[in-house]
Amino acid sequence: MYHILITGCSSGIGLYCAKALHVKSEFCVYASARKDEDVQKLRQMGLWACKLDLDDNNSIQDGLNEVLKKSGGRLDILFNNGAFGQPGAVEDLSDDALKAQFQTNVFGTQYLTNLVLKIMRSQNSGRIIYNSSVLGFAAMRYRGAYNASKFAIEGLADTLRLELKGSNIHVILIEPGPIQSAFRQNALKKFLANIDMNNSAHKIEYKKSLKRLGGSKKTPFSLKPDAVYKVLLEAIFSSKPKARYRVTVPTKFLWYLKRVLPTFIMDWLLKKIA
Repeated sequence: MYHILITGCSSGIGLYCAKALHVKSEFCVYASARKDEDVQKLRQMGLWACKLDLDDNNSIQDGLNEVLKKSGGRLDILFNNGAFGQPGAVEDLSDDALKAQFQTNVFGTQYLTNLVLKIMRSQNSGRIIYNSSVLGFAAMRYRGAYNASKFAIEGLADTLRLELKGSNIHVILIEPGPIQSAFRQNALKKFLANIDMNNSAHKIEYKKSLKRLGGSKKTPFSLKPDAVYKVLLEAIFSSKPKARYRVTVPTKFLWYLKRVLPTFIMDWLLKKIA
């Protein structure tokens, strides 16, 4: 039996993976969400769920304690999925907006990871799986806060993998490109709440971005959450998991191009894509 904790299960990738693993007999799934109402929805779906707010260290500790009480103190897999995107030009990001982005995507995520590592060390086994992004290695304009948070996660994961070598604890990155979810809608809310569009030098470009974020048109090459789920299963079951699993054509394409193209050409390409 694999005991797995998944963060950010209110929608999208987290919800899909929690539901898909729940029906497999070899998994005991612990789904978590930031809001009480989302925890209740998860429970109504038949999932075991707890509140775990990555913005609050006490909530992280309390949520993990609930999981460990239920699991008998064991945890085999942590899927660090919880995150959000704060759009906006870097020069328009307030200190508070940037801190909020890092608190959820980096600081809270790593605080939970460090707590879980103590358990995995005592077991002499475990898998830490971070859900990163194509934006964890290929920066795009107007996504600076999110870019930086995912670059930071990649740096922490790479370092942790080196530090845990020989411990039987594997550290794995999943790098999805566009996945169909509520990510864009949630990003739009953060943009409207935290960016002063009318007084920005990027006002014209922002108006174009708002149409994209608020529209129903699918991002080109976007896949459903099951694409990440398939890779998650491979990361769990492989006897020698990869350090990175790249999901979607854009991720694989940009990873290759970043290795072979000069920076100025890559910058031009990323501007076109964005």
